[in-house]
Amino acid sequence: MRLKEEELSIDFDRVIDRAGTNSTKWTRHAGKSSRMDVIPAWVADMDFAAPTPVIEALRARIDHGIYGYSTEPDALREVVVDRMARLYGWEVKPSWMVMLPGVVSGVFHSCRCTGESGDEVLVPTPIYHPFLEAPSYQDRTLVPAPATPVDGKWQFDLDRFKRAVSARTCAFLLCNPYNPVGRTLSRAELEALAEICLSNDILICSDEIHCELLLDEDKPHIPTATLGPEVADKTITLISTSKTFNLAGLGGFAIAVIPNARLRLKFEALMRGVTQRPGAPAYASALVAYRDCDDWLEEMLTYLRRNRDLVEQEVASIPGLSMTHVESTYLAWINVAQLGLEKPWDAFVEGGVALQDGQEMDDPNYLRLNFATQQSTLQEILRRIRFVAEKAMA
Repeated sequence: MRLKEEELSIDFDRVIDRAGTNSTKWTRHAGKSSRMDVIPAWVADMDFAAPTPVIEALRARIDHGIYGYSTEPDALREVVVDRMARLYGWEVKPSWMVMLPGVVSGVFHSCRCTGESGDEVLVPTPIYHPFLEAPSYQDRTLVPAPATPVDGKWQFDLDRFKRAVSARTCAFLLCNPYNPVGRTLSRAELEALAEICLSNDILICSDEIHCELLLDEDKPHIPTATLGPEVADKTITLISTSKTFNLAGLGGFAIAVIPNARLRLKFEALMRGVTQRPGAPAYASALVAYRDCDDWLEEMLTYLRRNRDLVEQEVASIPGLSMTHVESTYLAWINVAQLGLEKPWDAFVEGGVALQDGQEMDDPNYLRLNFATQQSTLQEILRRIRFVAEKAMA
């Protein structure tokens, strides 16, 4: 159930000064504008404090004073099993889970879990930029599988997708919810993609890091592996607390859910000597976030929905800008092509706002806006975006 604004008990409007915290988001572009300070709205971390139970659990762990090598809490796997069953009806076995320091490393390892040197990996575009890097770093060849906006919604062209498949296609890197376009893929869409992959013996790596950031409440998240046992057998699912609860800076935590035992052993073998397991703060925060923080999450989603609505309303009123509806995530994919700017990202930084450069995600006609911030900050971000757009269109 969606909470009413007056029912929010957590003050998400409270601006928290992130200066002096070595925040990547807030330090990378500071001072780069000749006009004013630069407000960051690029990398996907939120400007909201983590849930209080997480902070308390971290404080207790830090107060202990010894920070040696850590193993996962005994209860963590069962908490995840219970959560997947409750949210998605997905019966996950504890043995299927592999603990990781982050989803990106899971995407990279997945590229080498199948195929041979030079084989092809299908990657949707536009896409979160590590997807574009992963195949070549793992001795594979990237093959784009473009999505396009149709009737105001980004969709896969299935005929084009099929044509992209070759005898050397070994894997498909799926992002659901789809970053950067803010889509929650439907069951029909997922089934169509999975059918093509199964018929061509293609492994699916399904990045579902944004799976709990659902803004349209009538569009449920469907884990790819729940489409059927044959699909599950060919799927590596990646989940994490980092986006949902804003915990990305705690040393990193993610889980690869791999039902296929042979595939799981190969995945773990690829991790050896390359990828460390999560540390004590990551384990402590993940357990409490998944177990004790649903109330915080529901209120945070209510706040994000208000921010999403504000962004969509304002972008629609700014000349030269357009965007599709954001169903999930806290990221808006804004088309700036009509502004006619040679270097859109630079122009907006000069105007005092740092967005994510769409060129990094394979489409220079777009900029990505992170709206997971206080509404007062978001209003100033949108004011600066309007200033740059109106100047370009004058």
